[in-house]
Amino acid sequence: MQTFSLKQLYKFIIGIAVLILSFFVAMTFGAADTTFKQAWASMTTSSLDSTTTMLREIRLPREIAAALVGAALAVSGAIMQGLTRNPLADPGLLGLTAGANAALAVTFAFFPSTNYMGIMLACFIGAAVGVVLVFGIGSAKRGGFSPFRIVLAGAAISAFLFAVAEGVALYFKVSKDVSMWTAGGLIGTSWSQIQLIAPIVFIGTIVAVLLARQLTIISLNEEVAVGLGQNILTVKIILFIVITLLAGAAVALVGNLAFVGLMVPHMVRPIVGNDYRMVLPMSALFGGAFLLLADTLARVINAPYETPVAAIVAVLGLPFFLFVIQKKGSAFS
Repeated sequence: MQTFSLKQLYKFIIGIAVLILSFFVAMTFGAADTTFKQAWASMTTSSLDSTTTMLREIRLPREIAAALVGAALAVSGAIMQGLTRNPLADPGLLGLTAGANAALAVTFAFFPSTNYMGIMLACFIGAAVGVVLVFGIGSAKRGGFSPFRIVLAGAAISAFLFAVAEGVALYFKVSKDVSMWTAGGLIGTSWSQIQLIAPIVFIGTIVAVLLARQLTIISLNEEVAVGLGQNILTVKIILFIVITLLAGAAVALVGNLAFVGLMVPHMVRPIVGNDYRMVLPMSALFGGAFLLLADTLARVINAPYETPVAAIVAVLGLPFFLFVIQKKGSAFS
């Protein structure tokens, strides 16, 4: 197990700087004509004009949400890749977001007056059901689950759960409500939503980092982990709970965003190596920065109209996914 060095500390500081820079870029650029000075004033002064008020009440919570969701998806993707030793693992590809979307549709259909807390709880339950189905089917054959079977099971279960969501939405005439969530967007994010989501993302990330050493050993060889006295089952259960909370929180806030959890950990590993004590915090930083820049692009590419951020992420993510498949997952590791 590698030890931390001054060089790694510099890399971590650079990661923080990238996140901060991305945040200010996202705050400054958009359909409204704003400046860096106004963006800074919206966060630091109490006397606001109409532009800085707009920035504080509309754009600021939106960009905080983008950073939180990007971090949540990137960390959950990195954990899944480590637990399954599967370079293609991603919450959007392995049933979590599809399960959360199905639960969202059921909630809108049967409990239309549910508040945001109820919606978030439903997303957590749906994400848990999705991941249990995927890993249950993927490990049903003797010998446990393999990365290949997990991907196939994830594709099948995701398709089934998305079909359930669409069927429920059409039958109960809540398609518009469901589509607003599943489109994957940050429009209308409020401070009350941030207050609910932020603690979950922070706590989930901290728990994951605390278990990063065990995750690194598991990602290399489970037999070695057992030989070192690691309680593999307990660590896996805790990390799967963390994955479910992070992915459920992300879907509850912005809907379905695939590929973030796949791409970011692969981009981080060439910088910090395979030690999850560095991979997880750097994935959180770069995941937040990535989604901030994607949201900025979604707002400016066709201003004043807005392009769905899910479409921007998919355009970037699909070629990356195919590239990782071609390189058998080793291109960025």
